[in-house]
Amino acid sequence: MNALLLIDIQNDFLPGGALAVPHGDSVIAVANRAQEHFEVIIASQDWHPADHGSFAANYDGRSPGEMLDLAGVEQILWPVHCVQHTFGAEFATELNTARVSQVFQKGTDKDIDSYSAFFDNGHTKATGLGDELKRRGVSSVYVLGLATDYCVKFSSLDSLQLGFETYLIEDGCRGVNLQAGDADRAITEMCAAGVRVVQSDAVGETL
Repeated sequence: MNALLLIDIQNDFLPGGALAVPHGDSVIAVANRAQEHFEVIIASQDWHPADHGSFAANYDGRSPGEMLDLAGVEQILWPVHCVQHTFGAEFATELNTARVSQVFQKGTDKDIDSYSAFFDNGHTKATGLGDELKRRGVSSVYVLGLATDYCVKFSSLDSLQLGFETYLIEDGCRGVNLQAGDADRAITEMCAAGVRVVQSDAVGETL
């Protein structure tokens, strides 16, 4: 059984959003097309409380891009984004969610961030996604969404570590690129770990 995992295709990560990923809206059409190949489609959703520890605004004198220690994990500070029950946290309007069977929310604990759809950044708590995929008999996971160099990367690596054959649908992802080349380096890291990179028009050939 194969599953498609849609990572954080939310308004705040699209152009005009609070933490806009350059050309992030270009993943939507890819996500919609890719769904026709899968019976199991699951989405992750950043779902932060307003006082989340990764928000620079919650510290005096701190700015986005700075680093600090959060729950013993090195943490990048971000603009306030994907706050629970706000428009920015909602899925992109153009994203087809009719066939999404489940949504796994992450980043809900103010004391630790969660890039991966499977675990928080300290790997102290699981979201339940891994258990759900195994319950459904999924053996292969295809990942796309936002952003390549953070939530997509960590979700893909965790998927692999949990024993799923993991594919990155490369043209269905875009990177933040805080440093030039971050997205490319993330793809190199995923490949080195064993993630297989495919383009959306070739997904059907791999199933």
